[in-house]
Amino acid sequence: MLTTHKIAVIGLPQSGKSSLTKALQALAKPHAIEFVEVHHPDELHGHTYDVVLQVVDATRLEESLLLTPHIIDEQEKIVLAIGRYDLLQATDHSLDIPKLEQLIGVPTCRVSVRLNYGLPECLEIIERTIHKPASTAHPIYHLRDQEDEDTYRAYVHGILTETLTHAKDDKHQTRLERIDKVLTNPWLGFPIMMAILYFVFWCTFTLGAYPQEWIEEGIGLMSEWLRGLMDPSWWSSLLIDGVLAGVGAVLAFLPNIIILFFFISLMEDSGYMAREAYIMDAIMHRIGLHGRSFVPMLMGFGCNVPAIMAARDIQNPKDRVLTMLMVPFMSCSARLPVYMLFVSAFFADHKALVMISLYAIGICLSVLFALVMKRTKWFKQEEDDTVNELPVFKLPKLHIAVAHIWEKVADYLQKICTVILWASVIIWALEYFPTQDLNDLEHSYLASIGQFVSPALAPLGFDWKMSVCLITGLPAKEAIVSTLAILYGGDISAAGFTPLTAFTFMLFVLLYFPCVATIMTLRREAGRGWAWFTVFHSLFLAWFISFIVYQIGMLV
Repeated sequence: MLTTHKIAVIGLPQSGKSSLTKALQALAKPHAIEFVEVHHPDELHGHTYDVVLQVVDATRLEESLLLTPHIIDEQEKIVLAIGRYDLLQATDHSLDIPKLEQLIGVPTCRVSVRLNYGLPECLEIIERTIHKPASTAHPIYHLRDQEDEDTYRAYVHGILTETLTHAKDDKHQTRLERIDKVLTNPWLGFPIMMAILYFVFWCTFTLGAYPQEWIEEGIGLMSEWLRGLMDPSWWSSLLIDGVLAGVGAVLAFLPNIIILFFFISLMEDSGYMAREAYIMDAIMHRIGLHGRSFVPMLMGFGCNVPAIMAARDIQNPKDRVLTMLMVPFMSCSARLPVYMLFVSAFFADHKALVMISLYAIGICLSVLFALVMKRTKWFKQEEDDTVNELPVFKLPKLHIAVAHIWEKVADYLQKICTVILWASVIIWALEYFPTQDLNDLEHSYLASIGQFVSPALAPLGFDWKMSVCLITGLPAKEAIVSTLAILYGGDISAAGFTPLTAFTFMLFVLLYFPCVATIMTLRREAGRGWAWFTVFHSLFLAWFISFIVYQIGMLV
């Protein structure tokens, strides 16, 4: 019977199965080799792999190679695959691969799926390594017992000094490199970053307003058509006032989600996201964190779940956990429909400004949170090093942006078809029964629930309907929009909200209990204690901040 060899692939982005893994698996079919992706050395523990294939980013060599000794702690047979080498060459840099292999003592090859280069050679090296005994004569093996990370960092730096050839002088700089110097300028970098973020939000609102309006009009016409077609009954009410109103309210924000993730994809693929971490590095060090902690925080603007998982790459365990606790302060895409609904209704003349203020408040509170936590016994420590390596700045590729958008759109649609659909049905049922009259909300089951919790939220200016909306947002924040649509018929501007209560409501949504998936991920990555800590401190902070803002606003 033919033995199947398992190869672990590490060093790839955490967003679906990569094209490299798929290409190697296709080549390896006749060879009984199975490739399995892992995203952190800890995932290798307890598993038996014949070889670990570490994919090294040629544009971030030092950071990538710092992972190697942690891999060796778990599996001794490893192969290095240098990816994105064409991007390194595009900037007149070059890497002496044979000398690198000799100095680090690990079989090394270059691979590129895009250029269809080096894949057969990589597979051949893997096959040789499978049947070759693990060697402990390499310099890297002698360093595996070093507890001081600086020792290995210095060793890697020395290797790259001997093997990496830089561009000779500034005359060889490309136009992109000159732009890159401006983007990372100590004085210009931060204001440029803020201007880019403002532009992204402005486009999200301005460009997304037209298709959003078309979708809303289409849903309204469909509702009218169904009302004329169907006789009044609980079934027609469920379909029109429950499913169509709830799901349609969330679906209307799909164009805005697409636009936002299009810009996020461009920033990630071009390397600008890493430059934002570089710009923020000095600020992050002031609160005792590494600049790399800013990358998971930025990812949190998309979704808190993968952002928490991305913090695995932070080597210091205290910084890793603290970064995970800071991520829920970031306004994920699930909160975006709530913001857009209220900002459009109450702050039409200052949409982008109010939106960016919510994101800024989340970031500022996360920084204050970190400053406090850094002074506790759990997180007090010496400062880490700085960000000193950036990926090559390049033009983003359209097909990568499209793939990224499709992935996010698919997640959004899946959530609409599952969580939002069921939430809409449940909210409608609680609103419809026992009176079976949507015009008699005060005597519904939903009103009973809302009136039970509303005393705790009344000091924030919230009535029982607003309280119910916050409860339905626990599994997914988008459900708040569907609940508002069912309770208020889609017109929140005439439903007792004022600009003050609208802003206070958005603040509470920003700060309170992240979705169940985020809490479960935090429990898995940081432990049960920190997950419960996040539940309770987020509820307290949301109430306290909202209370202060509302009461001061009432005085003003």
